[in-house]
Order: sequence, then C-alpha cells, then structure tokens
Amino acid sequence: MKRLVIAVLFSLFLLPLASAVFAAGGAGPDKSMLKGVFTEINEAAHTAVLQKDGTTEMKSLIIGEKVKPETLRLGKKVLVSMDHDAGENVIKDVSIMFMDMTLQKLLALLTVGLVGGILSGFIGSGGAFVLTPAMMSLGAPGAVAVASNMCHKFPKAMIGTYKRWKYGQVDIKLAITMSVTAIVGVQIGVMIQKYILNQWGNDGSNLYVSAMFVIVLVVVGSYVAYDAYKIAKGGKDGPEKASTLALAMQKINLPPMMNFKVAKVRISAWVTIPVGLATGMLAATIAVGGFIGVPGMIYVIGASAMVASASELGIAFIMGLWGSIQWGLSGLIDIRLSVLLLATSLIGVQVGALGTTYVKDYIIKITMAATMLIVAVSRGALLPGYLAKFGLVGQITPSTAAFLESVSFWALVAALAVAGLISTGAMVKGMIADRKETKLHIVAEVVDRA
Repeated sequence: MKRLVIAVLFSLFLLPLASAVFAAGGAGPDKSMLKGVFTEINEAAHTAVLQKDGTTEMKSLIIGEKVKPETLRLGKKVLVSMDHDAGENVIKDVSIMFMDMTLQKLLALLTVGLVGGILSGFIGSGGAFVLTPAMMSLGAPGAVAVASNMCHKFPKAMIGTYKRWKYGQVDIKLAITMSVTAIVGVQIGVMIQKYILNQWGNDGSNLYVSAMFVIVLVVVGSYVAYDAYKIAKGGKDGPEKASTLALAMQKINLPPMMNFKVAKVRISAWVTIPVGLATGMLAATIAVGGFIGVPGMIYVIGASAMVASASELGIAFIMGLWGSIQWGLSGLIDIRLSVLLLATSLIGVQVGALGTTYVKDYIIKITMAATMLIVAVSRGALLPGYLAKFGLVGQITPSTAAFLESVSFWALVAALAVAGLISTGAMVKGMIADRKETKLHIVAEVVDRA
C-alpha cells in the first residue's frame, strides 16, 4: 500500500508538467510560420504570392530585406518565417522543405540506413547521430532531417527491441520507466525546435543542430572512449563494474525505489528523471537521444553496456512513436526519406542485434565512442559556414566553403565505415570463436563418452 501511494504521488507530480508541455508542443506549426508553394514572384516589387499548404487560399507577402528574391522558387513546398517586427506579411526567411531526389541520393540513403540500422541494433543508438547529419549533407533542412529520422526510428527500434529481448538483454521495466520522462523531454525538444525555426529560420535550425551535435558528441564520446580504454586495459574478459557515480546514485534511498531485475540495479525512480528528460529532449531537437540515454543508464543508473544499449531500443520505440505524431502535426516529415532509411535499416538492426551476442561490453563502447567523435568532426566542419550566415564570424570564400563541405562529407563516410567495420568485424570474430568453442566442446564430450 505504501508503494502504491508513493507511485500515485509520483505520477501526480509529473502530470502538471506533462500536460503543460503536451499542450504547448503538440499544436502544430507556429503561427509566425507559413507552409505552402509560391505561385508568383515579383522581384521588382519585392512581393510574392503564397498558396498555403492544404488550402486554396492565396496570401500576398512582402519579401524582406534579408531575403534575395532570385533565390525563391516557384512550385516548391517551402517553410516561410514571418518578420512581424518589420511589418505585416513581411518574409524573414524561406527554406525549401523537401530536397530534390536523385539516384545518387537514393542509393546514399539506402546505404546509410543499413549502417545506421546495424549501429542501432549493436549499441542501442548510433543510427540517429549518423542518419541526421547524412540527410543534412544530402540537402535536407535540419528540422526536416530531425523529423524524418524520428519517423523512421520507431518501427526500426521495435524490431531491434524484440530481437534483443529474445536474447534476454532488454530490461522492459527500465525502458518503460525511462520512457515516461523521455516523452516529456520529447515535447520540450519539439518546442525548442519550433522556437528556433520561428526566430531564425532554417539557417538557425541547421546551426543549432550542428552545434549541439559537436558539443555533446565530443563530451560524451571522449568519456565513453576513456572508459572503454580503461576496461580493455584492465582485462577484456573481466566483469563490467558500475561507475563511481552510479554506485553513489544507488545509495540514495529516496522513494519510490525501483528494482530492475535484468539490469541488476536497485535505484530511486527520481534518479531516472534527468536521464529520461535529456534523452527525450535531444531526440526531438536533434533526433539523437540514444547516445545520452545509453551512457546515462551505464554511468548514472549502473546498468551494463549490453543491457543499456538493448533497453534504449525500447525507449526509442516509445518516444519515436510519440515524436513522430508531434512532427507529423507540424508537417515537417519527409516520408520519402523515412521510407528509404527504413527499407535497409530494418535489415541492419537485426544484424546489429545478433552481433551483441558475440562481443564483450567494451567493444560496444569502442564502437559508440569512435562513431561519436568522427561524426563530431563531420558536423564541426560546417559550423564556420553556418556562423558566417549570422555574421558571428567573417565571411568565408566559396573555395573554403567547398573544402569544408568536402571534409564534412568524407568524415561522415569515415564514420559509417569505421562503425560498420568495428561492429561487423567484432561480430564475425565472435561468431568464429563461438563455433570453435562449440566444436571443442563436442569433441570433449565424445572423448569423455569413449
């Protein structure tokens, strides 16, 4: 009875917060933004006519001083930010919502979907912080890349969760507990992205997504790399020990206390709140929550890398489904991108999940850290260009911009290659070792019988 009362009080505490963010985050696009197609552009008069999305309504707009009329295109679906400070119906920023699809882009999306799926199944994350930058590099606006990635994410995560649950690696109770606050975090993240789009348009969204990628990937990736190095140096076959922080968190006796049997952890439910919120917020704002959720479960809660990466897939399924509904209401999902990524990632996630049964925990951490740090280089190379658009740094020459874009692209290719080689290589090596061990075991049994 005491635990029931505490659980009810805990739920009542979260309810007002959840209600507030749900109401604010799920109402669709901001009123200061318009979606539609330009049907007429008058460069001389600095005016344009926009047919609003889903209606036959035509709206006459004034092209703002910062917008170049020659860059506007007819017949393309656009997202228009309005500058109400400059006057009524003044355009502040225009971005093409959905990129042109070519054969090369189609093949590239199928390839990164496969590798992203392998990563998701192998480390419980990784797909997002590879796929989102990949879509942006191919020409998708930041907000559309985030929304489309989240849409493709939940069915892939559902398959991965089931596969790793069959292997006994998923702590369902931990995944559900984390998901409660992760959904609240998703709502907050959607609000942040909408605010940035409203204030600074697509360029602001691209700058925010890239900057967040660099900061978080470098910090978390460096720590995970250091931890993996310590484990490998201390003995590859030794049991994984909980971090000092996790041990301290487990000593906090603040009800309700929760027992997670698969993770073999007993901890206060309140400790899971900040980890869940951070996971959901980053998942909605930059379509990446796993690389916070997985390290959070490892270093704060105390789960093993194997259980954390598996349980994160369950969290990704729940918050991915909810986030897709929210982004769908905002009309920012490019279903073409989602379907193409999903086509190969569903295969990859099963391969990655299978690989976890043959490798040690530290291999998962090495793969995670390597991918994070290389992707950080990829997005960091584009920061000067984004900063220059806002006058925060000096203007860069076209040749420098082209060089930085090339660095970003090839760094992303390197991240995909390194991640794929480490995960599949470790899996193949583990499978060969497992078969040898099985054969030796059979031979030993035959000898004993003889």
